[in-house]
Amino acid sequence: MAGDPGRGDRRRADRALPAGASGFLGKYVTTDMLLEAIRTVAAGDSLLSPGATRALIAQFLATPPPGPAVAPPAAPGLGDLTSRELEVMKLAADGRSNDEIAGELHLSVLTVRTHVQRAMAKLGARDRAQLVVLAYKSGLMSPDPGTT
Repeated sequence: MAGDPGRGDRRRADRALPAGASGFLGKYVTTDMLLEAIRTVAAGDSLLSPGATRALIAQFLATPPPGPAVAPPAAPGLGDLTSRELEVMKLAADGRSNDEIAGELHLSVLTVRTHVQRAMAKLGARDRAQLVVLAYKSGLMSPDPGTT
């Protein structure tokens, strides 16, 4: 896990994600939030704070795709997701934690984790960060123009 990739942490984040980092947190998290994040990553899940999600998306969108500009292709398997898996994937891509998603959708955290894991399996994503990138690459999510 690493700190939220703000101005000073951008270079570390650029190295950490390809090296396999499974989480990014803000600098001002509480001890309880940090411990929960460690448990989440230790359980094999990934965790991105909203700030880290925005930074990842901004970096992704700032990198021009190779070749001619075309509409983003749908991620293979996106059509295989259930409506609930798509809904959970969108909320995860928006930077929400499993706890926040569970509260918003009136589900248990375990159910949310199951939906995230099933979506990852169907799309071939190795972790939550890849799931977020797929949500944006496929056009399921689009960046908020006010957060660049």
